[in-house]
Amino acid sequence: MGIPAGAGRLLGSGRTADVYALGDRDGHDGLGDGSGGAWVLRRYRDGYGDAPAEAAVMEYVWGHGYPVPRVRAADARPRTDLVMERLYGPTVVEALAAGQLTAGEAGLALARLLRDLHAIPARRSTDPAVRVLHLDLHPENVLLTPAGPMVIDWANTDEGPPGRDWSMSAVIVAQVAVDDDLRAPLAEEMLSALLADCPDPALLTGPDGGLGWATGQRAANPTMSPHEVELLGEAGELIRRLLA
Repeated sequence: MGIPAGAGRLLGSGRTADVYALGDRDGHDGLGDGSGGAWVLRRYRDGYGDAPAEAAVMEYVWGHGYPVPRVRAADARPRTDLVMERLYGPTVVEALAAGQLTAGEAGLALARLLRDLHAIPARRSTDPAVRVLHLDLHPENVLLTPAGPMVIDWANTDEGPPGRDWSMSAVIVAQVAVDDDLRAPLAEEMLSALLADCPDPALLTGPDGGLGWATGQRAANPTMSPHEVELLGEAGELIRRLLA
């Protein structure tokens, strides 16, 4: 599959997708539709992803004032391709490394983004207990732009109980906190702040909590390494300990 005309350099690669520049700050977007602005193309690899479904959720939460990049024309492109607004600013991880915010501030920022997302009614379900979920909201998926934090990478989005979202974010951070990693102390401080701002610990560890669900999802994720899967038990124990 070739890169569309006007695509620029490769900006970055993740576990499942590559991101290419489309256009520049001067309004040349490389798409030929005269709309201007700076955009990027995210192209999933190996059949992963459903760009039109992802774009529909992003458009929905954007319409409710949630901080996501604008998207366009996903339904007119291959299901692997998502064209969205180009954002400028460091990820939370990069900002931590640069000393621009503390681990505690990062944890509180994640908590606030989860709270704000779960204040939005579900897009499809009529069950008042169901909300839009991101299900991958972690420090590398939040960019600190001049307009404020922006949430990216909605590939895993779904609808369900908010505890699943809180649990998934907590498990992802906890896996770093329990690893033999120089970032582990910062990750534990971030996790502590995230969990301290959770509206109800039962969202994670209660009878209907999401912690077991989240660890199961992480264990079944094909992009996880065997070592990352091995960390899940200890990560869950750390979360329970901090919530006690």
